[in-house]
Amino acid sequence: MTGPHNINTPILSGINSPKDIWDLSLEELSELASELRKVILEVVSQNGGHLASNLGAVELTIALHYVFRAPTDKIIWDVGHQAYTHKLLTGRRDEFHTLRQKGGISGFPKRMESQYDHFDVGHSGTSISAALGIAKAMDHMNLPGKVVPVIGDGSMTAGLALEGLNQAGDMGSRLVVVLNDNEMSISPNVGAISSYLSRTLTGQTMQKIKKESENLLKSIPGIGSSMHKVAKRVEESFKTLIYPGILFEELGYQYIGPIRGHRLDRLIVAFTNARRIDGPVLVHVGTVKGYGYAPAEENPSIFHGIGPFELETGKSRVKAAPPSYTDLFAQALIDEAKKNEKIIAITAAMPEGTGLHKFAEAFPDRFYDVGIAEQHAVTFAAGLASMGFRPVVAIYSTFLQRAYDQIVHDVCLQDLPVVFAMDRGGLVGEDGPTHHGVFDLSYLRHIPNIVLMAPGDEDGLRKSLATALACDGPSALRYPRGSGVGIQMSDPQPWDLGKGELLREGTDIGIIAIGSVVHPALEAAKSLSEEGVEAAVVDARFIKPLDADLIKDVSETCGLVLTVEENSLMGGFGSAVLEVLSDAGERVKVSRLGIPDSYVEHGSPAELRADLGLDAQGIRKAVKEILDGGA
Repeated sequence: MTGPHNINTPILSGINSPKDIWDLSLEELSELASELRKVILEVVSQNGGHLASNLGAVELTIALHYVFRAPTDKIIWDVGHQAYTHKLLTGRRDEFHTLRQKGGISGFPKRMESQYDHFDVGHSGTSISAALGIAKAMDHMNLPGKVVPVIGDGSMTAGLALEGLNQAGDMGSRLVVVLNDNEMSISPNVGAISSYLSRTLTGQTMQKIKKESENLLKSIPGIGSSMHKVAKRVEESFKTLIYPGILFEELGYQYIGPIRGHRLDRLIVAFTNARRIDGPVLVHVGTVKGYGYAPAEENPSIFHGIGPFELETGKSRVKAAPPSYTDLFAQALIDEAKKNEKIIAITAAMPEGTGLHKFAEAFPDRFYDVGIAEQHAVTFAAGLASMGFRPVVAIYSTFLQRAYDQIVHDVCLQDLPVVFAMDRGGLVGEDGPTHHGVFDLSYLRHIPNIVLMAPGDEDGLRKSLATALACDGPSALRYPRGSGVGIQMSDPQPWDLGKGELLREGTDIGIIAIGSVVHPALEAAKSLSEEGVEAAVVDARFIKPLDADLIKDVSETCGLVLTVEENSLMGGFGSAVLEVLSDAGERVKVSRLGIPDSYVEHGSPAELRADLGLDAQGIRKAVKEILDGGA
C-alpha cells in the first residue's frame, strides 16, 4: 500500500490483478481475506464509506476472482456497496486510500476506472438486467466467458431485478447469478445439509449419475416411464422441504446453495461447479454484514454508510453539529402525526436513512417499509390516499427518480394528497453522481397538480411539511443531506401557498434563491454590502407555484436578477423564474447559478459547492461578474 494508510499486507502487496491470486493456497487466500479487511477498515475509518456490506463480501469476492477468469468472465456488481475488495484485487490497491475523495477512485464500480468494471452502478436492482444484456452481446460477438451478476437479497425486492431474473431464466442465458443473502438465519444443521447437497448434486459426477439413472428408469419396459415420474415427484417433494431454491429452479435456473459465505473452500467448490453448468445458474450465498469487525456486526445498519470513525471503538469522529435535516424531518412528522391519525409514513428500504425508524417506534401501525420498491411505494401511497389517508413517502431524491411514471399517473393525474419528502436533495458528496439529488426540481415541476417546495433551513423544513399536509392534492418538499444551519425554531404553521419571502432589501441586484443555497446567498449579500453593493435576497420557498408578484417586484426594483439553486439548470428553478418574467413581459437581465448540464463527480459537499460556485464566495463572485458586465 502507498499513501497515508500503510498497513503490513505481504500477500495483498503482491496482488496487481486477479490472476495473481489464482495460484494461492487456501491458507494464503484466508490470510489475504484478513489483510483486505484491515485495509478496508483503515481506509473507511478515515474516509467514510459503505463498510458493513463490504466486510461481509470479502471471501465471496476472493472466491469469485479465484474461480472466474476476469475480465473474460465478467462480474457485474449490483448497487456496488460491496465492491471494495473487488477494487483492491483489480489493480487499484495503491489508489485505494483515495476512495471517495475528490480526484480519487469512486466508491462504486465505474467503467472508466478499470477493465474489470463492466457496468456503472449505484442504484439497486440493475445487475441481472445489465448482465443479461452483456451476455447476449457476447453471444452475438461469439465471445467466450460467463457473466456473473452479484446481487444482495434486499435488491431482489426491486421490480427491475425480478424482471431481469424472469427473462434471463427463460432465455437460458449463460449467467451465474450470485445471490448475496446477508439476512439469513439458517441453523447449522440445515446449512450443512444444504451445502452438502449443493456441492454434491451439482458436481460433474453426480450430474452424470443422475442423468444415467433417469435413462435407466425410462428404459424399463412397461413401467419405466411411470417409475421415472414417481422418482421425480419424490425428488421435488424432498427438495421443497429442505431446499430453498425451488422457486429459482421453476424460473429456469440450476440452484446451488445456500453456501456459507465466509467459507472459502465451499465458495470455491460451488463457483467451480456453477462455472461448468450450461445455462443460467443461481448460487445462493449467506454472508454476515460487518463480518470480522464487532461494531459493524452488532449494528450493520449504522455501519452501512458511515462517516469517519474511531477504528478501536467504532465511534464517529464527526464533530458535533446542529441536528440533521433527516432527524428534524422525522421529529416534525411525528409531531404532525400526533395531531392527525390519518398520517401514514412509507419508505423504500431506508427507515434509518430517512429517519422514519423513529416514526415506526412511535406509530408502528402507521409505518410501512416496502423494501427496494420505489414504484410500489408511490402507488401504494396513492391507494391509501384514495381512501382518505395522508401518506408521506420519504425517499432519497435520487431514488425517487425510479418512480417517475407512478408520480405522474397514479398520484398527480388523480390529484391525490400524497406527500413526497425528498431527503438528500442537492449534492450529497462522496457517493458521487449516482446519488446526487440534482434533478428533482426539474422532473417534478412540470407535472400538473403538484406543489413543490424547498425550505432554506430547518425551521422552513417543519413549515414546508405542515404546508404539504395542508394541501388537498400532491405535494413534495426537498431538503439536503447534513445538518441544519442552527437557527431559532418557530411555530410550524403552514406557509401561504406559493408565497416567498424577501429576506433582505437591495437595489443593485436581486438574488432569488431556493433551498440549501438561501443562507449562502444571504452571507454573500452581507459581504457585498461591505463593498457598497446592495443585493436583495429572496427565499422563494416554492418552485411551484412560484411567487410571481415578488419575483416581478424584485426584478423591477433591481434590474438585474441572479437565481441560485442546487439543482440542474436544465428545466430547474432558474428556468421557472425566466418563464415567469417572460410571460409577464419583463425586460430584465437574468443570470443563473446551478448544476451544469453534466454529471457531478464525487467529493465532499463543500468542495463540490465551491467548484460549482454554489457557496457564499461563489455567489458573491457571480454577482461581481454580473455587475462588471462579465455575465
